Amino acid sequence: MTAAGPTRATARAIARLQPVDLDELNAEAELQTRVDRKYIVPRTALASVLADLPAGARVLEIDGERALRYASQYFDTPSLDSYFGAARGHRRRFKVRARTYVDSGGSFLEVKTRGGRSATVKARVPVHGDTLDDDAVAYATDLLADAGIPDAPHLAATLEPVLVTQYRRATLLLPAGFSGDSSRGTIDTELTWISHDGRVLDLPEFVIVETKSGQRAGVLDRALWRHGHRPPTVSKYGTGMAALHPELPAHKWHRALSHEFATAAPHPVAA
Repeated sequence: MTAAGPTRATARAIARLQPVDLDELNAEAELQTRVDRKYIVPRTALASVLADLPAGARVLEIDGERALRYASQYFDTPSLDSYFGAARGHRRRFKVRARTYVDSGGSFLEVKTRGGRSATVKARVPVHGDTLDDDAVAYATDLLADAGIPDAPHLAATLEPVLVTQYRRATLLLPAGFSGDSSRGTIDTELTWISHDGRVLDLPEFVIVETKSGQRAGVLDRALWRHGHRPPTVSKYGTGMAALHPELPAHKWHRALSHEFATAAPHPVAA
C-alpha cells in the first residue's frame, strides 16, 4: 500500500483559504520557542476540522503550491541516545535531523532540545545534503552543551543516519485566539518512514496535524477538540523508529503503535 494524499474535500478546504507567503508567516508566527501538539487524524475526517476554523486562517503558498514535499534525515548515536532519551522521558533530551525542502530547495540541520514546561527550542543552520560535516558537528556540539546534555561532544561526534521521513505538508497561519497570539499549524500527508536498512512504512489513511503555539492552545487545537480529536503521545522519529524496530522499548507511544500505526506493516523499498 502506498501513502495517500488529502481527500478531495480536504483539498477544497485548503484551496478556499487565503494565501500567505513565507516572510509574512515567519514575521507573524515564527514560534521557534513553542509548545507542539501532534494529532493523528483519519484523512477522511480532516475536512470538517478545517471548515471549522475561524475567518482569517491562511495557508502558506510558494510558487503556487500549497502542499510541499519534505524529507528529513534523522541522526542518532550508535547507542540511540536520542531515541532512548525520548522513549524514557529524560528531562534533558535532543533530536537532530537534516530537513530538506524538496520543492523549494535548501537543507537545514535542525537541533531540537527539550527544556522545562514542554517547550521545544529549535535552532538550525544550512547544510549541504544529509550528512554532517565538521562544522555541523561543531554546531550540534554547542547546542547540546548549551542545553545541558551530558557528554555533548561525544554524542555529536558519533551521530549517524538512522531514519528518513517523507511527506507533503500544508502550513497554516492561524489568527489569534484565547492566547492572544497568532499560531501555526501543519498538515502532513503521504506519510512514509524509511529505516537505515531499507524497510519502508506507509500510513496512507491518516494525516498528522501539528499545532505550534505558545503555552495556551491555539484555534486549530480547539477545532480539533470540538471534533473529538485529542493529541496522543507521538513523534515522527520515535514512533517511526519503534514501528520499524519492534525490539525497541516503546511504551510511551503504545497508543499510536497499537491503533493507527498497527494498520500498516513495514515492507522493503521497491526495486
